Amino acid sequence: MNDAKTFDFELVSPEAKLMSEPAWQVQVPAEEGAMGVRAGHSPIVATVKPGIVEIWKSEGDKPQKIFIAGGFADITADNLTVLAEEAVNIADLNAADLDKDIQNLTDELSLAQDDMAKARLEKQISFAEIKKAALAA
Repeated sequence: MNDAKTFDFELVSPEAKLMSEPAWQVQVPAEEGAMGVRAGHSPIVATVKPGIVEIWKSEGDKPQKIFIAGGFADITADNLTVLAEEAVNIADLNAADLDKDIQNLTDELSLAQDDMAKARLEKQISFAEIKKAALAA
């Protein structure tokens, strides 16, 4: 831990450790609702739903936003580790590309024959819509 107001934050996906640095506050989209984490938080393990993780490196900063496609959060008084199924920095996204992806996925959904394919496409559309909403915010 770097100082009394920060804690260690790590964001890990199956491909790589995406972030490992001190944070002042992190908001995680937990299944039970958005959860704000700061230094000294009570220990807990929480299921994370698809949504946006917001990371403030210090008080008053603008948060960095990262889309995650679900996973788990392991919280202690001086550490937060988010294990994400998928993660992408919102700053790396483009609204026009997301619109195109949503349209292509919607077209594929209209042609899908089996329930598994439909469920997979609906999930991908939902993720793209969450990313787009995060860009607009």
